[in-house]
Amino acid sequence: MNEEENKKVSIKETWKIIKKIWPYAKKHKKYLIIQGIVMLIGLVINVIMPLLTAKQILNLNKGLLEKLISVSLLILILEVTININRYITRKLTANIHMKILNDLQRDVTEETLKLDIKEIDGNSSGVFIDRLTKDARSLSDIINMIMFYVLRIFADIGIIGAIFIVNKIMFIYCVVALFFIFWIERINANIWFKWSKKNRELDEKNSGLIGELVRGIRDIKVLNSTKDFLKKVMDKIENANKEQLNLNVKQAKYNFISGSMQDIAEFLFIVLGVILIKTNNLTIDSLIVIYMYQSRMYSLLYSLTDFNEQLKKFNLSASRVFEIVDGKFKKEKFGKKHLDKIEGNFEFKNVTFSYDNKKKILRDMSFKVNANETVAFVGKSGSGKTTVFNLIDRLYKTDKGKITIDNIDINELDKDSIRDNISIITQAPYIFNFTIKENLKITKEDVTDEEIIEACKIAQLHNFIMTLPKKYDTIVGEGGVTLSGGQRQRLAIARALLKKTEIILFDEATSALDNETQKAIQKAINNMKGEYTILIIAHRLSTVIDSDRILLIDDGKVIDEGTHNELLKKNKLYKELYEQELE
Repeated sequence: MNEEENKKVSIKETWKIIKKIWPYAKKHKKYLIIQGIVMLIGLVINVIMPLLTAKQILNLNKGLLEKLISVSLLILILEVTININRYITRKLTANIHMKILNDLQRDVTEETLKLDIKEIDGNSSGVFIDRLTKDARSLSDIINMIMFYVLRIFADIGIIGAIFIVNKIMFIYCVVALFFIFWIERINANIWFKWSKKNRELDEKNSGLIGELVRGIRDIKVLNSTKDFLKKVMDKIENANKEQLNLNVKQAKYNFISGSMQDIAEFLFIVLGVILIKTNNLTIDSLIVIYMYQSRMYSLLYSLTDFNEQLKKFNLSASRVFEIVDGKFKKEKFGKKHLDKIEGNFEFKNVTFSYDNKKKILRDMSFKVNANETVAFVGKSGSGKTTVFNLIDRLYKTDKGKITIDNIDINELDKDSIRDNISIITQAPYIFNFTIKENLKITKEDVTDEEIIEACKIAQLHNFIMTLPKKYDTIVGEGGVTLSGGQRQRLAIARALLKKTEIILFDEATSALDNETQKAIQKAINNMKGEYTILIIAHRLSTVIDSDRILLIDDGKVIDEGTHNELLKKNKLYKELYEQELE
């Protein structure tokens, strides 16, 4: 594909993306109209000013030096008017940019939350962080950017008009010189775009790595692996910086060529001016006027170049943002059938599943759980217990087999039917860098303070919270860093209890609790028995001995089931697991 075809594709893609962004801008058309009027006024002033001042300055040569102060005053008034216009324009631009950015980031964040969990597993966090922040911010400014550059370019065209009025030959020379310099600048911009795309990919990987460094800094310290991790981080950062250096060197070369051409053009400008003066085709004062305006011609050049670069940046940011919105990354898919409330029955029928399409985690697994039954899943690490919970909550889709809720295939149900009726309390819950109350309200925005306190009492967390200076308004840090492991689990339990769902899944949810708190939580769970369908994964079998049934899982299959006493009598593996715990 040649350069002209690339240009057409770029313009075509730009137009397609502008049409996608326009609905965001259209919501704020009142501000856009006001901004357009203000910018149009600025355009008129910028176009008229050089033409008017050029004529006034030329008149000074005709013995009207007494008008010098008047001309200067006119220029001052026009410049002040332009500055006022720019101030109003920038204020309106900032306001529109913020509104479009808010709407765009909301939608991109919403689409990110719809991503298939395998996409999250398979990419670093930096892939999504940069798209949600840098790229969305760049994309949101396109409407303002186009208006700004178009008006700026038209304003600078007024300078060309002024030169044309003063001398036609100098006008032709300036236009030709401008064309050659613009050609060099365009090559430079194309090189920037090619390398910038590669640099963005490296940057997002580094963003993810640095994010992991910050989140995992405690583990790095206690493992005393600072040197090794620093080397790994610096290798990647140096690689990205090396690519940036290559880009800067290439740009410096073309900047040198462009600058040299501009210097040569200015020298030839003086030579041509001298020739025209000697041949009586130009006066000295006219040459001075043209020379004054020549720098503004280069402003036009750089406006065109910057506009071209900004469009390339915009296209790059847009392609990355709309990869999330339009579906390069796979989204979760749910059915259309909706259930306001479920009874709590579900069944696995010959379910097979793998995370990477290679190693099978579940192998032809089958079992059934009845509504309001408390069932425990036990087995060795890696046997597939947590995977069962991930499939029940539809975080992943089965490779083979069927999962039903109330005798309906889970793939036929919409997202709310599943996740509004199921709560999972994980072994390592993520606690957000909010207050305790805000963390709890994530589950249910309209929850009352009384409900929050009641849930925290059941989770054995209320008394601890009341010892904090700001109590429920205490900020807990990223990942709940200011809380102990047990406190984070209790907060997660309270958060899940506020949902009041029919199915509650406890995935090693008491593993970080001390024995006394675990007994209290176990008592709370026992108090819920018979009212909810409760599933419990536990390594400590002592926490599940009161379950209605216990399913023993090994190598991705349910190999036995029964009560605690029944399994002790009939199953050797279960007996070994229990005896190991007693030891």
